Amino acid sequence: MSTYSEEVHTKLNNILEKTYDAEKGFKKAAEHAQSTDLKTFFTRKADERYTFGHDLKTEIARYGQEFDKGGSATGAMHRGWMDVKAWFSGDNDEAMLEESITGEKAAVDEYKEVLNEISLPTTTATLLTQQMNKISSDLSSINRLEDVL
Repeated sequence: MSTYSEEVHTKLNNILEKTYDAEKGFKKAAEHAQSTDLKTFFTRKADERYTFGHDLKTEIARYGQEFDKGGSATGAMHRGWMDVKAWFSGDNDEAMLEESITGEKAAVDEYKEVLNEISLPTTTATLLTQQMNKISSDLSSINRLEDVL
């Protein structure tokens, strides 16, 4: 079993920060979405990321560490870009899906990087794997939604 190192702490806080960003981004996408089904989907994804964040904070606290409490400047810029893109595309549902796909692919890549590059405690590796698998599964759903639009 691995120990909870400073590197693990840093990586988990990075994922947590991006989880906050994703939650806010999905809320923003739900605001811009025209389709009721898409609004529901984005709202569900925002709620899911809220839960992911809570679970990550619990995992970080389990090891007696502090966790970050906010999103990133990059995430705020991305949400601003979503606003601009929505305005230019007339709040186009496809534009919001494209942004979601971009964000979800980046999230999966980051989870993979953390899982493959550092030694994690078993509980942490299990949590990250479960979250990554859920994001990957939903990425397939987003791709199918995009095909329908």
